[in-house]
Amino acid sequence: MAEFSLDLNEEQRDLRDWVHGFAAEVVRPAAAEWDAREETPWPIIQEAAKVGLYGFEFLATCWADPTGLSLPIASEELFWGDAGIGLSIFGTSLAVAAIYGAGTPDQLVEWVPQCFGDVDQPAVAAFCTTEPEAGSDVGSMRTRAVYDAATDEWVLNGQKAYATNGGIAGVHVVTASVEPDLGSRGQAAFVVPPGTPGLTATRKLRKLGLRASHTADVFLDDVRVPGRCLLGGKEALDERLARARTGQRASGQAAMRTFELSRPTVGAQALGVARAAYEYALDYAKERVQFGRPIIENQAVAFTLADMKMEIDAARLLVWRASWMGRNNRPFTAGEGSMSKLKAGEVAVSVTDRAVQLLGGAGFLRDHPVERWYRDAKIYTIFEGTSEIQRLVISRAISGMQIR
Repeated sequence: MAEFSLDLNEEQRDLRDWVHGFAAEVVRPAAAEWDAREETPWPIIQEAAKVGLYGFEFLATCWADPTGLSLPIASEELFWGDAGIGLSIFGTSLAVAAIYGAGTPDQLVEWVPQCFGDVDQPAVAAFCTTEPEAGSDVGSMRTRAVYDAATDEWVLNGQKAYATNGGIAGVHVVTASVEPDLGSRGQAAFVVPPGTPGLTATRKLRKLGLRASHTADVFLDDVRVPGRCLLGGKEALDERLARARTGQRASGQAAMRTFELSRPTVGAQALGVARAAYEYALDYAKERVQFGRPIIENQAVAFTLADMKMEIDAARLLVWRASWMGRNNRPFTAGEGSMSKLKAGEVAVSVTDRAVQLLGGAGFLRDHPVERWYRDAKIYTIFEGTSEIQRLVISRAISGMQIR
């Protein structure tokens, strides 16, 4: 019988320590500045590219890990440094995951390098799927893609909301409806190359947290892209649409397939935020003296910290399980991917809230980073599927019924 172990192997430990070092030495010291500036930290993205933390080679190495744990390990450590800067560095990976998951080998070779740029001039990419009237309800997507056979081009029209790197990206990956009558089964994903006319982002959205990460609404006005920009190719799309018209089960649609790949990693990001807040609160409780003794000697404080640590470790186990299952093609029969993101997101919110409370008035001040982590944590119960949507996915999986 094979030996069971939760120990990380040498490569995973080295990866963890390397990313943690970058987060501690480069990211965390700059976090408050870029949060206040609410600007994309291009110098830090460039530094990440120089050391090999930003680029497809890094992602490919993580994805190649047969345990599936390398990417969540790296994500937790980077976002321990700062979530806004972390998303500026890792936000491109969502677009890359869409290309990797739905594209052909030729498309992978053509578009992925353009997502990252180069060390001297790094670029970012954007995955654009959410719309003002189609967030969780992806079947209501209104962005349309119409094929122009005369020119072998697709014409895209519509609006995307809350796009990470929207407008400042070189490559935008856009999901659109090809046959609206088929709902989500009639959708496809398209690469919009750098400089394509008709794609605009009017303003950067101002947010509660993740302020160093650029977010914008993206508008598509008669955006024409070559036929080769349809991820997977037209022949594969036509076959999938034909199956959908006859009622056959589809293999999945572009947006949801990308989210399924990314949810455990998003959960790992939330873990990084939660762990940062827990560690800071623990150190503070050991040093803060009230009534002649450190406050951690009070059971109420000590028990709160014990619960914070327990919840973080429990969430990490769910993230690691889902990551392993996804990498080894194990089906999420009980919504395990959604479980990991749901638990980690809600733990991040509760742990950062408790950290602020433990610091008291000091926790409400920008002099301490817990207020920033508190703001950053909230998004993890919202984006890439709200907590309510995760519960819906899980309940449908365990019941086999179409719960609404």
